[in-house]
Amino acid sequence: MTIVAIIPARSGSKSIPGKNIRYLAGHPLVAYSIIGALKSKIIDRVVLSTDDEQIADIAKDYGAEVPFLRPMELAQDNTQDLPVFQHALEWLDYNENYKPEIIVHLRPTNPFRSVADIDEAIQLLQVNSTAHSVRGVSLPLTSPYKMYRLKEHGFIEPLFVSEHPNAHNMPRQKLPVVYRGNGAVDITRWNTIMMLNSMTGTQILSYYIKDERCVDIDTQEDWDYAEWLCKSFRRGLPLSGDHIDCRR
Repeated sequence: MTIVAIIPARSGSKSIPGKNIRYLAGHPLVAYSIIGALKSKIIDRVVLSTDDEQIADIAKDYGAEVPFLRPMELAQDNTQDLPVFQHALEWLDYNENYKPEIIVHLRPTNPFRSVADIDEAIQLLQVNSTAHSVRGVSLPLTSPYKMYRLKEHGFIEPLFVSEHPNAHNMPRQKLPVVYRGNGAVDITRWNTIMMLNSMTGTQILSYYIKDERCVDIDTQEDWDYAEWLCKSFRRGLPLSGDHIDCRR
């Protein structure tokens, strides 16, 4: 199967200006996704989708292909993943006659994923022909069965009151096991994106990743936490297939 990793890295982050190229443990944030994909034993190509020439230049320095610049209308705060990936795949098909069977979605904001996470998630989709996609998941901090919905006048009601009327009062061990999408690695078929018009389709396989390997950096607090993980636990980030020293 032909397999391409697509790394979306737009400019214009509001929460952390220049987030994708800000240095974490000695390297730009986007570098960790690029190197992880390059070190994969399965991925054929690593393509970065960006609207920014500076991000493009840095990505090229770390070994990614940047064959196009993403249109500005696909690099807004409210832009969803689907049109970004459809644009990339349409460009590759039209300009290079390249139509990969499997697309690996690696977000730059998840630097702690391992190369093994990437390859094992890909293999999971390869051996399950009926699956539309694979999504990285982890356990949530709090079960949604313990959550509430806000009503009028400040009143609340349990989120799943119709399904499990007493779930909010039940022990955690008695509740259904649920997972959250962690954004660390998502694997999708070309047909799912282009024919089903979806990033996941309906037949979604799960790939479990421990919390410490799926830190999603969205806010300054997340960034501080990532730096704290490195310094406090001397945890390395998966660059060049090995671990680098984060104590800088």
